[in-house]
Amino acid sequence: MSELPVVVIGAGPLGLAAAAHLLERGLEPVVLEAGHSAASAVEQWAHVRTFSPWPELIDPAAARLLGPAGWTAPESGFPTGRQWIDAYLAPLAQALGDRVRYDTRVWAVTRRGRDRLVSPGRAEQPLVVNVTDPDGIHRRLQARAVIDASGTWGQPNPAGAEGIPAIGEELAATSGAVSYLPPTPGQASALAGKHVVVIGSGHSAMTAVIQLAEVTRRDPSTTVTWALRRGVAEDTFGGGSADELPERGALGVRSKEAVDAGLINLVTGFRTERIDVIDGHAVVTAEDGRALPPADQVVVLTGFRPDLSFLSEMRIALDPILQAPIKLAPSIDPNMHSCGSVSPHGAAELAHPEPDLYIVGMKSYGRAPTFLAMTGYEQVRSIAAELAGDHEAAQRVELTLPDTGVCNGAGLFDSPDTENAGGGCCGPAPASEASSPQPLSLSLHPLGG
Repeated sequence: MSELPVVVIGAGPLGLAAAAHLLERGLEPVVLEAGHSAASAVEQWAHVRTFSPWPELIDPAAARLLGPAGWTAPESGFPTGRQWIDAYLAPLAQALGDRVRYDTRVWAVTRRGRDRLVSPGRAEQPLVVNVTDPDGIHRRLQARAVIDASGTWGQPNPAGAEGIPAIGEELAATSGAVSYLPPTPGQASALAGKHVVVIGSGHSAMTAVIQLAEVTRRDPSTTVTWALRRGVAEDTFGGGSADELPERGALGVRSKEAVDAGLINLVTGFRTERIDVIDGHAVVTAEDGRALPPADQVVVLTGFRPDLSFLSEMRIALDPILQAPIKLAPSIDPNMHSCGSVSPHGAAELAHPEPDLYIVGMKSYGRAPTFLAMTGYEQVRSIAAELAGDHEAAQRVELTLPDTGVCNGAGLFDSPDTENAGGGCCGPAPASEASSPQPLSLSLHPLGG
């Protein structure tokens, strides 16, 4: 199988970086992208500024690939998604040339001549990536290895508190009353004078809250309700000044300022049970019977989950809680994770019982948040080394991750206040410590960057 390519699923930041590392190791990559262009997921949040600086958003092997063509890496600042694409990701995809195939959707990864039940001779057979090509034709591409960098962006978690859509949520989404992306500046401005409900507690939700608070500041007739499933604890608003990524910490500070200033109505302990559309407005009701005032728009930003459907014939070992690789899960579980950063990890932690199959990037975190782009760059560096037979390099750690400044983020599930909540050693800085207004940022699940 040495003559076969390594197939990379997804032409986002991690998929493109994986291809660069493979090329540098003398392995031939083929990158399959369902979208029309590279970084199509980043394109959907192109208006949002990252909270990781430029040096942490550029993969070293990718930079080495681009360098001979005269490309110069941006050295400072926090790019928007648009800038990330234009200054780095699009040139990288162009440098990879026809190794990147667009409008090609993967619908199954299999082992040639074997379903998941058959063990004899399994490892000696190539992997087969089944795709629908741009013409809608089913094609099969044999591979010596597969790196799944498809991400989670297209799989948002629902508003329902039990992990499934709330009653009526899918119908409300079809009508446009419910959306799952942070509003663009134009969309936010169009909500002036209306009632908007934001559901979620992560960095994406904070981004939307901060943006909508500015709309409320300009037009006080605007009402924004921010619904959290848990009570307010010391880590509700992130790590503040304790976060080693200042832009990420600033998100929590600014969202807390918006609440304290009365620009945002904070509702806690609110676990959504149903969403009803009545006379064109969405009424969100909690399990305890509380109903929020009718909303013109409900923005659900409750995180993402992996799409494992096209890996159903692969033997993958996932943690039953997070849907992340078993060896990785303990260090990223938000029910357990305390102060300190996630340990860098690579091929050994990301391996599965299915030989030569790796899930990387945000998808490798399953349902856990706080993924960073540079974490993924370390993942694909290690995997490329392993596939090239350089086991020493694959095991070597070449990354130090920044501290989140947040401890035991889960707290006590039903705790209504800080007195009884878990965590507490690294709470957010008081609003008085906040610096001047910071650019909007997005927790890249969408790449953490």
